[in-house]
Amino acid sequence: MGTAENGAASWKSDLLLALLAALLALAVDAWTGFGPLTDAGGDNDNLLRLVEVRDLLAGQGWFDLHQYRMGLQGGFVMHWSRLVDAPIAALVLAASALTGSRPLAEDVAQVLWPALLFWSTLFFTARAARSFGGGGAVLPAVLIGGAGYYFVGIYAPGALDHHNVQLMLTMASLALLLEAPAWRRAALLSGLCAALTLAVGMETVPYVAAIGACVSLLFVADPGGERAIARDFGLGFAGVSALVFLSTIPPSAWGMAQCDAFSVAQFAVAAIAGIGLAAIASVEPVARNWRRRLGSLAALGIVLGVVVAALFPQCLSAPYANLDPRLKELWLDHIDEAQSLFTLLVHDPARVAARYATPLVAITLMALRLRGGGWRRQDSLVAALLAVSFVVGAWQLRGTTFSIAFAVIPLSAWIAKWRARAEAGSSPGVALRLAAVWLVSINPVWTGVAAAASVAFEKVPAAADRGTTDRACEKKATFAPLGGMAGTTVLAISNLGAPILVYSGHKVFAGPYHRNVAGNLLALDAFLGSADDARRIVEAHHVGLVAICPGNFESRTLTQKAPQGFLAGLLRGSVPDWLEPVSEKGSPIELYRVRQAG
Repeated sequence: MGTAENGAASWKSDLLLALLAALLALAVDAWTGFGPLTDAGGDNDNLLRLVEVRDLLAGQGWFDLHQYRMGLQGGFVMHWSRLVDAPIAALVLAASALTGSRPLAEDVAQVLWPALLFWSTLFFTARAARSFGGGGAVLPAVLIGGAGYYFVGIYAPGALDHHNVQLMLTMASLALLLEAPAWRRAALLSGLCAALTLAVGMETVPYVAAIGACVSLLFVADPGGERAIARDFGLGFAGVSALVFLSTIPPSAWGMAQCDAFSVAQFAVAAIAGIGLAAIASVEPVARNWRRRLGSLAALGIVLGVVVAALFPQCLSAPYANLDPRLKELWLDHIDEAQSLFTLLVHDPARVAARYATPLVAITLMALRLRGGGWRRQDSLVAALLAVSFVVGAWQLRGTTFSIAFAVIPLSAWIAKWRARAEAGSSPGVALRLAAVWLVSINPVWTGVAAAASVAFEKVPAAADRGTTDRACEKKATFAPLGGMAGTTVLAISNLGAPILVYSGHKVFAGPYHRNVAGNLLALDAFLGSADDARRIVEAHHVGLVAICPGNFESRTLTQKAPQGFLAGLLRGSVPDWLEPVSEKGSPIELYRVRQAG
């Protein structure tokens, strides 16, 4: 059998193995009743994505990213990409045509979309592991990768947020680059995936930059083997960036730079970087001399730096540098996925094991490989992404999703090595070491250890019985009373914003999104101020309902901030005469109708 046939056969087997793992995960979700569809677990982003998809299907313009039902009158512009809305909307339309029911179609899309992404991410993980550690690493990669991805939760039913898309595309870009020496089109496709993951959201900027830097430095070190790869990657990256710019940005906004979403700023950098890299790799006098290659790439880097500093200096500051101090104190500082490694070490050390253990093991393996000699291009690519993702994860917890994923590649190669040793001899010591290698490589094992440690040291209070109560107000059934009321504007904390939009036809002021500054501040002014202050805001903005959730963490935070404020008074049972209670006593959400509103 020839090399091409072997390659095609391995693609098919990897695709099938990933499919089997994805179907197993889907079966487990089905057995548990697809719980996240009725209990979102406080994930506002998944819910608001569904709202955006509904708005798109209802006729809202492709280029119109306003969320009209959140914020002040007229809403605010979201920073998310239609590139994620479109395929979900297509699934909803297809399922609607087959079932004749839009609600059922939405459920189908919420199950099918994450499952497809889970399958594709596992497939690219298997391909990357095969390139890095040989065929023996594929099965371990699918097993430990599948377990890790499943328990991290970004592929659960209802996971419509864009982080799973970004991880899939980033893993695809890495896997394709690893295969590029043996497959001509791989580098072009890798550049395509890198551009798409950047277009979906700015969270992946560090990983895209790391991939681009690796491609460039590998070209400097080995022009013979990497020249065509660098050229094709650059062309794919620049070309797709241009297509994304033209297809997702309206002509009226072509000159407007946005630092938190794909815009002219990101397009300019991507186009210059991609075309510049392709040009350097294509010019023979430059390509054949390492000093000229290095000098040309350094000059390209300087040009990129000058362009950003001169044209888009605002994008050089920290992402939330201009956020209102009150929102930083009362919202951003309490976002779970925005916590740093050092914060966790102080306040929740058991959780560190669940999120940082397998990446640390993988980094150790890469360091030992470097010390042992025989460093390969595969090692450079994997090590760079692993190191960058670990640094990002140390800064913000959300980055650990990527470091856990990249760690699968060296860990699967490690397991493959010990499996080969165990098959070559029947030594009990080797078998025990293989078992230990498996255990320390499976991220859910560390998650279980962390959970046990949390209980043992009482770092986390015992959870309420979520089968009968909903203290945090996260279940679909909790919002049924709101859904049955005529549409109006609801004054509620930001954690209730997205659920209210998806489960009812009401409008809200607050939602946990950094662009919704005015709406969030207005809600804070109402809840932290006196009852009279709240009444003035309610009357000025035609509020019809006030909704509070006593058990939500945000409610407790605001009450501690203003013990004499309007929200604290409602939680104590002090209801002003301009409000009329309309919910049953003991309900997770307490509802109050504004008397003579509107």
